[in-house]
Parts: sequence; C-alpha cells; structure tokens
Amino acid sequence: MRMKTELQIDLSFDQILAVVKQLPRQQKIKLTKELEKEAINTKLSRLLKTFKTKDLDLKTINKEVEIVRQEIYDKQKRESNF
Repeated sequence: MRMKTELQIDLSFDQILAVVKQLPRQQKIKLTKELEKEAINTKLSRLLKTFKTKDLDLKTINKEVEIVRQEIYDKQKRESNF
C-alpha cells in the first residue's frame, strides 16, 4: 500500500530565485531549458488558437498556396525577360 502525501508551499518569487541561485550550473541550464519549452508551448498554443477556424480547410489552403506559387513564378518569369 502506497501513501501519497501532497505538500504545498507558498513561496515568493524572491524566495524561488534565491533557491535557483543555489543550484549547480548544470541544473540551472536544465531549468532554463524547461522554462523555455514551457514558454514556447504557450506561445505555440496561443498562435494555433488564433488561427483556429472552421472556415479553413485543406482545399482552401491548397488553393491559396497555388495562387502564391503562380504569382512567384510569374514574377520570376517577368524579371528574367528583362
């Protein structure tokens, strides 16, 4: 039988910072990477949520991609004729 105990401690930012400053360099690097991952995930989630729509489907995306490709091709063709 395992007993799980949950402990919750209220720490201020300054207290957390003091603890982090005591960590060895490698653990600080590991902590930094974890915080960066969390920040990236949060930003990515917000970005994806911003673009989430029911009006956008694969057919519409492909159509827009082909339009842009054609515009780029036409521009390159015009510039090479000069």
